[in-house]
Amino acid sequence: VQLVESGGGLVQTGGSLRLSCAASGRTFDTYFAGWFRQAPGKEREFVAAIGSEAGPTYYADSVKGRATISRDNAKNTVSLQMNTLKPEDTAVYYCAATRRWGPEYYSGSLWGYWGQGTQVTVSS
Repeated sequence: VQLVESGGGLVQTGGSLRLSCAASGRTFDTYFAGWFRQAPGKEREFVAAIGSEAGPTYYADSVKGRATISRDNAKNTVSLQMNTLKPEDTAVYYCAATRRWGPEYYSGSLWGYWGQGTQVTVSS
């Protein structure tokens, strides 16, 4: 499966962004999908994930209550709605997919497919 992100950009603190990920392949609905991010000088971190049939959903504590992950399997897309953005949300956001699942879903090593990333910058 190939993944292409879009929707990043520059936004002010408190603003919102909606990231989208377009997936290729007819079997995308058999994959878990997720979002990770990596800020300059920091390790890649888990943001959110969603099951193959649009549920269940999982969120990092840092975005819980501010982020919503969703998917449309008919369109092969996954989205991440981010609200009340903070400067610490600034990072490159990556879409990911996997058919593997386990208690360490927050680990990037579990995910086999990645997009090229989209930059999100939150100005203070």
